[in-house]
Amino acid sequence: MKKIRIGIIGMGNIGRFYADHIRDGKVERCELTAVCSTSPTKLAAYKPLAIFGDARELMDSGLVDAVLIATPHYQHTELGIEAFSRGLHVLVEKPISAHKADAEKLIAARKQKRGARKPAFGAMFQLRMEPRYSKIRELIRKGELGEIVRVNWIVTDWFRTEAYYSSGGWRATWAGEGGGVLLNQAMHNLDMLCWLCGMPTIVRGFCQMGRYHAIEVEDNVTAYMEYSNGANGVFITSTGEAPGANRLEIAGTMGRVVLEKDKLLFYKNETAMTDFSKKAESGFAKPAVRQIEIPIENAVEPALRLIKNFVDHILDGVSLIAPGEEGLHSIELANMILYSSMTGKTVTAPLDSSAYSRKLNQLAKKSVAKKKPGTSRVENLAGTFSR
Repeated sequence: MKKIRIGIIGMGNIGRFYADHIRDGKVERCELTAVCSTSPTKLAAYKPLAIFGDARELMDSGLVDAVLIATPHYQHTELGIEAFSRGLHVLVEKPISAHKADAEKLIAARKQKRGARKPAFGAMFQLRMEPRYSKIRELIRKGELGEIVRVNWIVTDWFRTEAYYSSGGWRATWAGEGGGVLLNQAMHNLDMLCWLCGMPTIVRGFCQMGRYHAIEVEDNVTAYMEYSNGANGVFITSTGEAPGANRLEIAGTMGRVVLEKDKLLFYKNETAMTDFSKKAESGFAKPAVRQIEIPIENAVEPALRLIKNFVDHILDGVSLIAPGEEGLHSIELANMILYSSMTGKTVTAPLDSSAYSRKLNQLAKKSVAKKKPGTSRVENLAGTFSR
């Protein structure tokens, strides 16, 4: 049975997580053959695998068919383009780039690659593997929810300490990361929001920079959104609120679905609310409603299953669950929220990627946050994959 030889570029917490599990054989038909880090101390444990201090040397080694990029955000674009130019398949950690303009360059690089078959391009959005979200998506796509009229997501259980932000010099700076909670933690939720409801057409963002932490980027966010069909929504996220909450609510003409505390409830209208309103004789009447609890459970090792899907796509042509090109949506939405807050204005889609890039470059040049050096340590990431 053929295997995909994969090399991991970037051996921080998430890179080590992937490397250890792939090396232990937890992803079928995938073999870890090389790892790369600019920190030599992170590589010693992976001998006798091939180890590299330069990503391009790994790509040119002939030892890999694909690379998994798990470096700081700004490097995703350049490394992805380099990999595509060599015909290598690419799986990239979220976000696919630090901002929309870079994401467009990365996507274009793959499209420009000529040949019988373009390299595979996947993004690590493992929430797409969670049954809770796939069941909501199914309700929407089958019309069970009717036309969406409102969406609200309060996801403030991304609590992080000062020790977290001190664990890497690139973290929580405009120059190193390109943003805060929106670019890092809540990128998963923004991907899910776009996956379920599509892209909003209008966004007004309110971002507080360093409200809870000694950082220069956003750690507390509230955003208002409008969609092309007139639906509206609110997205709230934070890394400074404890105890945090995680409640997703989507209302449609045929009812309302609520996801909170590992429980998925569907309040189903017997009649579409719009039709009932037009035909009801009483001013205070309401459509009959049934409460349906939809059974859900957490996906087992969703990140590893997403890597397996990537491997199956390369070997068998199976459809990607998280195509890299779709990573453009979540990064654009994050950028829209930030740009709206920075300018104090409502932003209309599509976002002017050049204008945002210029604004981000201005912030990066002034990036002066000084953080106390932290101690690199291996964190248990298992609980972060099922939000």
